[in-house]
Amino acid sequence: MLENKRLARIGIPLLFCGLFFGVQSWLGSGAEKQGLSQLSLADSDMGNFGSNASLAQVGSRVIPPNALYDKAYRLVKEGYYDQKFSGQDWSRWEHHYDGKLKTSDDAHKAIETMIASLGDPYTRFLDRDAFDDEKSQIEAHLFGVGMQLGMHDHKVVVIAPIDGTPASGAGIQPGDEITEVDKKPVKGQSLDQVVKQIRGPLNTPVSITLQRKTERKVVALKRAEIPIRAVATQELLPGNIGYIRLESFISSKANAEMRNALKKLSSADGIILDLRNNPGGLLANAIEIASMFLDKGVVVSTIDADGYKTPTQVSGTAMTKQPLVLLINGGSASASEILSGALKDNGRAQLVGQKSFGKGLVQAINKLDDGSGINITIARYLTPNDTDIHKVGILPDYKVDLKDDDLTKGKGPWWIDLSFSNFKHSPLDNKDVQLNKAVEVVKSEIAKTTAEHTTASASTPAEPQPATRE
Repeated sequence: MLENKRLARIGIPLLFCGLFFGVQSWLGSGAEKQGLSQLSLADSDMGNFGSNASLAQVGSRVIPPNALYDKAYRLVKEGYYDQKFSGQDWSRWEHHYDGKLKTSDDAHKAIETMIASLGDPYTRFLDRDAFDDEKSQIEAHLFGVGMQLGMHDHKVVVIAPIDGTPASGAGIQPGDEITEVDKKPVKGQSLDQVVKQIRGPLNTPVSITLQRKTERKVVALKRAEIPIRAVATQELLPGNIGYIRLESFISSKANAEMRNALKKLSSADGIILDLRNNPGGLLANAIEIASMFLDKGVVVSTIDADGYKTPTQVSGTAMTKQPLVLLINGGSASASEILSGALKDNGRAQLVGQKSFGKGLVQAINKLDDGSGINITIARYLTPNDTDIHKVGILPDYKVDLKDDDLTKGKGPWWIDLSFSNFKHSPLDNKDVQLNKAVEVVKSEIAKTTAEHTTASASTPAEPQPATRE
């Protein structure tokens, strides 16, 4: 099953729905930048402190643990979308730990316990590393060596080096097994543990020991900034069909990448946009990308903690009128579902594949004073037709289910190989049954559009010609 095949990229975790349908990570460390106090995902009163309380220190500032807890309490109280707080009196938590928090770790554990009482997997505490990772994804800054990794038969295997990175420059190849990091064996470690060892600051060295069949190879690398690409693939398929695989909505560069991909495929007769296994990201990105395909209409409506419904309209003018098909599956969540719902409800695209994940909640990223943070669910959203898809998902117009043996035979999403034996995949392979169906559907949509244009041209009366004399 897919759940047993964990994939990673040298960089940071895609955090939004990884608990439910698999994990992808980038190994690397985020650039240190200021800002990001709150941001939407498609996802103080200082109190009394005992004289013996230990204080978390950030730079020249000291943060009392009670202050961390109090801020977290108030953020949830004021912003959480369900003001019934899962049937509890939220004020019970306000003084629950008075006099008991001595260190920042105490505060973190108390915050986690308080948040867990909501029973909401999307409202969660982020320690400093997790918060920095999430910020780095948004800023699209990563420092690492540039490899996509997977765990297979308890071995850490290179799926592919990323072009233009230290890993690709050093000749690391798909299928190489990582046996040591800085001369320390990785046997018995989880993929996440290996990821943390390969991470590091910009321009610092790291040694990777590889096993390539019978050859043992030690590669000395220097960590560099690794490009985070939201658009993982863009291709022109046979029949003049443009194909774009959008891997995530989290990067602040996702919109620019999408615009660039559409410009490069502007001569295609139709477009297939692949959102399979895309866990979502920033609400603003979903709205802007939807506006690339729509001239008017509602993209999404949000309902906040006070019950107010706020519709968001299309902004700007559509970039393209090309016939459009979206590919979705159970790994398409959050911002992927906002985009899919907007294009489906507005009659702009046909959906092919499997029912989407069903995450209809929006989170805000909140930074705490010690560098940790909290993701808080602040709203639920509805598609343009006022459909609440939370825990329901979006149904495709053309359902193409996959069996387990389809995945093992390589008939699933073309970039996934459960056998870890074939690393050279392409959307041109013609094995991906859902993509094949999408090609069939977009060709049908192209034919309809061509016929409509032909009919319109034939029904337009010819302009009278001026009389002439011989």
